[in-house]
Amino acid sequence: MKVNAVNLTETEYALPGNRTCPGCALALAYRHILKALDGQVIVTVPASCLTVLHGMYPITSVTVPCVNTPFASTGASATGLLAGLRATGKKGLTVLGIAGDGGTHDIGIQSLSGAAERQEDFIYICYDNEGYMNTGNQRSGSTPMGAITGTTPIFGKRQNPKDIAAIMEAHHIPYIATANASYPLDLYEKVRKAKDIKGTRFIHVFTPCAPGWQYPYSDTVKIGQLAVETGLVVLYEIHDGVFRLTSASASLARKGKLKPVKEYLATQGRFKDLTKDQISRLQDWVNTKWQYYLERAAGQDTGAANLDSTKQ
Repeated sequence: MKVNAVNLTETEYALPGNRTCPGCALALAYRHILKALDGQVIVTVPASCLTVLHGMYPITSVTVPCVNTPFASTGASATGLLAGLRATGKKGLTVLGIAGDGGTHDIGIQSLSGAAERQEDFIYICYDNEGYMNTGNQRSGSTPMGAITGTTPIFGKRQNPKDIAAIMEAHHIPYIATANASYPLDLYEKVRKAKDIKGTRFIHVFTPCAPGWQYPYSDTVKIGQLAVETGLVVLYEIHDGVFRLTSASASLARKGKLKPVKEYLATQGRFKDLTKDQISRLQDWVNTKWQYYLERAAGQDTGAANLDSTKQ
């Protein structure tokens, strides 16, 4: 049965009263992730906004067990939890490693890559707010070109972001997906699907951040939707090597035309110093990426050689 807002389980595992910012996309995404796993999960997280959401012992807003791990070791921690479950004969629990883009694209990529190469049997979710937001918005490997951060305060970041989903696909794991907190039912369905697959499963979740990106707290869902409508974020899944567009991205591919990237950029203060040339290059980068995904969805995959994220 396809899930919708009416038949979504009413059980809550992420409770009200957490310590995240107003309009936090992570809180929205995490609520649906835990629902998709029916609460039958052991979570491991590094230093991140998610540790703020969980709260400080002995008080927490989440009803599932969680292990706090050092920044670089989410993949290793998830591997250890799996070994512990096997050793004690515990069954029916999903191990979930969940980290931000700093703990995935950058600091945590070594332990994640090692676990994926070994095909460790857990779900890894990267919630991506495009910077080290828990420590004041420093640049990460996921920060977009031109974005002002605490470490790129004058001209903004000079490079396009890493394609972390493509990096994980190179590990030949059975399931990879992208999702967006502004499309929670698409995220829910992908986590439900990943739950029943063996091996390392990776889901990249776009999570807008109001204070870091400098937009009104009430606009989080609108910002996330606009990212998809402009093609900056593409929703898809790859199951056993088979690629398909999903949700709003699939609809755009069938009948829609992407909105100009400048509409998305204009909503956020972090892009206030972008030049016309930078906007033009961002639009060209999005157009190339979108065309690649369209061709791949149509079975005409010509490879990602033209998607060099360092090209200026």
